[in-house]
Amino acid sequence: MFQSILVPIDGSEHSRLALCVASKLARQEDGRLVLLHIPETLEHEPLLVWGIGAVPLGATLEKREKLGRELLDKASEEARALGVKDLDTVIGKGNPALSILGEAKQRGVDAIVMGSRGLGDLRGLVVGSVSHKVSHGADCRVITVH
Repeated sequence: MFQSILVPIDGSEHSRLALCVASKLARQEDGRLVLLHIPETLEHEPLLVWGIGAVPLGATLEKREKLGRELLDKASEEARALGVKDLDTVIGKGNPALSILGEAKQRGVDAIVMGSRGLGDLRGLVVGSVSHKVSHGADCRVITVH
């Protein structure tokens, strides 16, 4: 069904659930997962990011990218523990929705599996969530996990 799945990872519980769903789908077809993290400036400090710790509000881009790589490493371990054999990790840049759509198009993925809400999604309540923008702009299937 899905040979290639893009999974945006931001450290939220919803992205963790999306990783579990995507891993199960990929495992069924010996498919490939592409894990994508886009370091962004947060409006508030999250309490915990998948056991890595809180992301400080004033963190530099370099620090956010370093934490992003740690997050992708942790997500990769979880996916492998769930039986995924083929995976790739990517640090994106810029607007999260546009970065997700661009990566999906560039790689020609069959699906995007993502959480319905992320760590920085307080702003999404006003201007529209990243998952909403992705689901309306993607050329492939989008599965949103709650």
